[in-house]
Amino acid sequence: MNIDLIDGTYELYRHFYGLRRFNQGEDRPYGAVVGVLNTVLEMIERDVTHVGVATDHVIESFRNDLWPGYKTGEGIEPALLAQFHPLEESLAAMGVAVWPMVELEADDALATAARLADEDERVELVRIWTPDKDLAQCVRDNRVLQVDRKTKKVRGAVEVREKFGVVPQLIPDYLALVGDAADGYPGIKGIGAVGAARLLNEHGAIEDFPASVLGEQREAALLFKRLATLRTDAKLFGDVEQLRWMGPTASFAEWTKRMGAPKLLGRSLKVLSRKLGKLPEKPKET
Repeated sequence: MNIDLIDGTYELYRHFYGLRRFNQGEDRPYGAVVGVLNTVLEMIERDVTHVGVATDHVIESFRNDLWPGYKTGEGIEPALLAQFHPLEESLAAMGVAVWPMVELEADDALATAARLADEDERVELVRIWTPDKDLAQCVRDNRVLQVDRKTKKVRGAVEVREKFGVVPQLIPDYLALVGDAADGYPGIKGIGAVGAARLLNEHGAIEDFPASVLGEQREAALLFKRLATLRTDAKLFGDVEQLRWMGPTASFAEWTKRMGAPKLLGRSLKVLSRKLGKLPEKPKET
């Protein structure tokens, strides 16, 4: 079986600002949510059988306690923020496994799910659908891949090294040195992408650097590495079969009406009929 893991927060942003090009400043209350649901359903209509979506239920996480400049929810447009929780609820109603993160981040959930799936012998392939460079650390050979929908790039271990100059396992070290503006930490002054790759390929992980390489900046580098290292211990599921899509729940009909997207229900039932070989009398309850 194949496991598909989706960065729900990224997808919500992508659809929200994509719609901005056409809505003339009037944001539909559920516009981005409907966009994400369409994306997930399109994947199921093609070949996806086991799917999970990770979201940031709140923006802040334990990393905000480690670094005061770490990203927060400040500046997020209210019209976008208001769609975070409806996305989680409507995905669950559509029968999709959803992981709303509070203490951890959506990226941590994706990393955990990828680890759990990778450890299961029944799983042949894991795809992580996100352009976030943090998730490159989860790539394993050609078994756990990162799919960048924006650039239409699929990255295995070889492609990660071609892009960043280091193997996937050293991505947290790489980000610690070069910094991550999106997450709000600056990296180490005077070290750019080329220099970071050179140092890591020469010495290995930051912990193994000679003391003279980073000097007084070593502690900062180790802190930034901790920020960049994704957690893989989130409590998500006990068996990958829990990610198998089995059709919408009874509450999905009401959600499609509320969102002004009734066609989603018909499409979901149609694809369920194709997968099961028959149309159920009514959607199953949660």
